[in-house]
Amino acid sequence: MSRFFRSVSDSESDSDSSDNESFISDEELSSDEGEHSDEEQENQEEQPKKSRFLKGAETDSDEESDEEFGRKRQVKSALDKRLDEMNSSIKAIENGQKNNDWNLISTEFDKLTASVNKATSGFDAISVPKFYIKTIVEIENMLQEAPKEKGGNKKKGGAAAKGLNNTKQKMRKITKQYEQLIAEYKKDPEAFMVEKEEKPESPAPKKADTQKGAVGTATVDESELDGFTSVGKGGKTVVPITADNIFVKLREVMESRGKKNTDRDEQIGTLEKLIEAADTPFQKILVLLALIPSRFDTNLSMAEHMQIDVWKKVEAEVSLLLSIVEKEQQFVIREDADELDHDDKDIVPEEGQVINIRGSIISLVERLDDEFTKSLQSIDPHTTDYIDRLRDEPTLYAVLVRAQSYIEKHNMLENLPRIIIRRLDHLYYKPEQVIQSTETMAKSMLPDYITSNVITAEEPSQLIHQLCTYLYKQSASVLRTRAMLCHIYHYALHRHFHTARDMLLMSHLQDSIHQADISTQILYNRTIVQIGLCAFRDGLIKESHACLQEIQGSGRVKELLAQGVQAQRYGQQTSPELEQLERQRQLPFHMHINLELLECVFLTCSMLLEIPAQAQAGPNNKRTISRPFRRLLDYNERQAFAGPPENTRDHIMSAAKALASGEWERARDYILAIKIWNLMPETQAIKDMLVSKIQEEGLRTYLFTYASYYSTLGLAQLATMFDLPVARVSAIVSKLIWNEELSASLDQVSQSVVLHRVEPSRLQVLSLQFAEKAANLVDQNERLLTTGRDRQ
Repeated sequence: MSRFFRSVSDSESDSDSSDNESFISDEELSSDEGEHSDEEQENQEEQPKKSRFLKGAETDSDEESDEEFGRKRQVKSALDKRLDEMNSSIKAIENGQKNNDWNLISTEFDKLTASVNKATSGFDAISVPKFYIKTIVEIENMLQEAPKEKGGNKKKGGAAAKGLNNTKQKMRKITKQYEQLIAEYKKDPEAFMVEKEEKPESPAPKKADTQKGAVGTATVDESELDGFTSVGKGGKTVVPITADNIFVKLREVMESRGKKNTDRDEQIGTLEKLIEAADTPFQKILVLLALIPSRFDTNLSMAEHMQIDVWKKVEAEVSLLLSIVEKEQQFVIREDADELDHDDKDIVPEEGQVINIRGSIISLVERLDDEFTKSLQSIDPHTTDYIDRLRDEPTLYAVLVRAQSYIEKHNMLENLPRIIIRRLDHLYYKPEQVIQSTETMAKSMLPDYITSNVITAEEPSQLIHQLCTYLYKQSASVLRTRAMLCHIYHYALHRHFHTARDMLLMSHLQDSIHQADISTQILYNRTIVQIGLCAFRDGLIKESHACLQEIQGSGRVKELLAQGVQAQRYGQQTSPELEQLERQRQLPFHMHINLELLECVFLTCSMLLEIPAQAQAGPNNKRTISRPFRRLLDYNERQAFAGPPENTRDHIMSAAKALASGEWERARDYILAIKIWNLMPETQAIKDMLVSKIQEEGLRTYLFTYASYYSTLGLAQLATMFDLPVARVSAIVSKLIWNEELSASLDQVSQSVVLHRVEPSRLQVLSLQFAEKAANLVDQNERLLTTGRDRQ
């Protein structure tokens, strides 16, 4: 093989050529060059160029060059590399000290501390480097001189001041951690640095029979370890948790919380062991204040809810925390408390001393309540899981009552409205019997010493009144608005229509509700709908229609009441973020208002108002009281084949056509055949009210429709036709005559109605036409406005 095909270094090629020159003649050399020059060139073009960093590369490799010059390659251990990093950081800190660059000092000191922590932990841990202690003392001395140079730092800018403050905060923690070593260094710096660092000699391990697969999970007695220490995840030495090192382990967990690659389940397991090992109230309080937020951290998604078993653990831990601080009254958890500096030691308060611990009971309770609501939003309401989950509400309500008592006791008045509005949100939509049972169950779960000075009522209506009255006195307008709406909703739910209506009108919420947040607007819509249902149950048809028309006529009832997401129209696209927010605003199923019942009430009211008005105005009049009802009625009349009614709408449309033709009995049968009336309380009273209204409106419709065909009508005959008392028929006819809706007079002697035929004058005809055109113009403007809102 030719020497040109070998991969050799330059020195080897020179030696080979000198050796071969004596054996190869000039002629052979020239002939070989002629034969192989072309082949060499082709092979060089075909072969890819090798990187000098690849193993076995050509003459540029480091190993060959090192061997060529007689040098050996240096291999450093991880410890040596780490010590080099520490030395480079110390040099950078010294440069920063010379230049008074606190930003550089802070950054490099962070790197140095991280390197020391890695070197002093794990399987091959070393003792704390003494130059690290020396650097800490030097920086501490420099920090003491820093106030004298404060003016210079201000001139340098905010970066130097920020670095100085960061360094101060770090040095406070680190000086406590290495307090003993720092004291030894300050006592005699030269002797401290000269002293040799002792490396611990680990005893030779005993030979043990190992089996395949028996790794990690087997438990070994301490006597069998024989000098070995158990090592956990990441090479860290596992230290058994005792009452003495609880605060050290707790600090480690809190420092690693929120960092990248932190195992949250492992943290929770450690905190659970800490709460088992805790003996004193102070230890239990601090561990619980760390454990409860750590459990909340397991669910970071805004859409998904916390697992139910985890939620129950959190609820039990919050109750335990409240019971501890209720019994140990010398410990108070406050949001505005300063950071407690206890040097990882237990605190036993003296007689009469109060220890303020930084924490927020109200935040934990609010998050617990939010997770409960999210779980109800996610669970299918038609399964038994929803009922089982709903059984946890009294327990949650008891926690709210307990938290309110604690907040009252320690005079945290800024947090009290937040907990009271939560209680109100759990009660305002419930009947009085359910409120009473909820309060009774909550009291049975709580100790006898849990009392409240703000809320003292036990009767449900008085309880709601006290909760709302307290919130009326707050400065936050959101709390006042929501309390007012909840109060009105409660009155409307229990058939106090006039009280609810007067409160709504006096509050003037309808003028400013568009400026409120979306959840408050949803509550306003629910309140308006409940007032409309209340008016219907009291037989106030006009008032009920006026309340329901705006919501029901919009075509977006589900969305306005937060009982479902509206289906997107063709061509309209919604971002995933907005859709997710929309789903988060949905109310749990047990708080829903029945939409089918709502539609039935609205269409029934529309029928009782629209049919007599249409009969009075005539067939050519386009004025409408209820546009959705008129649209449905026109669509039903255009059908070529009208079958028997199947759903609620069909029943009401059939009843409307029967009522328009004067057949009130058929209209009554159609209306009473609707099964959804059974969902309303006092069903029979509502059905009797509907029959009475159908009779009266049937009489008015009959008079408007057939008045032109009669000259007189007997009151007794009308009473027989519509199954009404004569006095009631006389009252209805008198009211029609008084309101100038019917051109007639009442003859008391003959007990009859004398009808008059009055032809309108030319001016009256023109006035009616003008009024009709003006009404049409107003309708067109409203349609354009509605269309513009929908597009937006």
